[in-house]
Amino acid sequence: MLRCLLVACVWAVLAPAPTVAAQVPASEYAARRAAVAAHMQDGVLVALGAHEPREDYLSFYQTPSFYYLTGFAEPDAALVMVKRGGTVTAMLFVQPREPAREVWTGPRPGPEGAQRQTGMTARPIAALRPTLDSLLATLPQLYVVSDAALNDDGGGSADARYVAALRARHPKVTLTDLSPLVLQLRGRKSPAELALIRKAADVTARAQREAMRAIRPGLNEFEIQALIEYTFRRNGADRPSFATIVGSGPNSTTLHYSADDRFMRDGEVVVMDIGA
Repeated sequence: MLRCLLVACVWAVLAPAPTVAAQVPASEYAARRAAVAAHMQDGVLVALGAHEPREDYLSFYQTPSFYYLTGFAEPDAALVMVKRGGTVTAMLFVQPREPAREVWTGPRPGPEGAQRQTGMTARPIAALRPTLDSLLATLPQLYVVSDAALNDDGGGSADARYVAALRARHPKVTLTDLSPLVLQLRGRKSPAELALIRKAADVTARAQREAMRAIRPGLNEFEIQALIEYTFRRNGADRPSFATIVGSGPNSTTLHYSADDRFMRDGEVVVMDIGA
């Protein structure tokens, strides 16, 4: 019989699958922004979202810290928060509606849709640079939140280059990276977040059980990978949380093996590391 060694963090006892995933309300995103603002002096904060992939076969995923503060999952967006005299305002800068482009990439919410979704004032992304230049002329304290490294020399990431260009235009600006603060805040989970984590763990365990039932000699690793990821989506997960590992025989000893392209033989160990 083909033996299977499973490696994943899941619940041992499976509750019935929730029919609807819990959602984080807009008020919770607003509370997160307020928690960050409480650590700011008068100044301007900019949080940069992820860019749309150049290749159309790649999927877009929002950067975690930006999503944590906004709940906005569209590419090429930015959050700006302004604190002045104890008053905090937040603005979202997003891609405008563009029917010719949306034929290829799908509908965009545009500023109006983004404002309805998030409750924040939303403006076209083209207004971001002049808005920041105007604000930093009177508020020379710049806070940045990014999931990329912000090196003083501009580094190699798009976020780092953008911040470096801002500092070049405003040499008197004091830069403070609030990314570590946001990471710290993300460590404390709300009831809505805990419900989503439980849902992900439940879905992962279900995929493990389906894989255990299906695995047998002669199958290719990718067939089990496909079954796992189908089960993820079928039960409400967005995607795998990391590259699915199904390693048989010699592949079982490679820690981050993800090619998943070998026919399994009788008597081999199969290591699976999966997560929804």
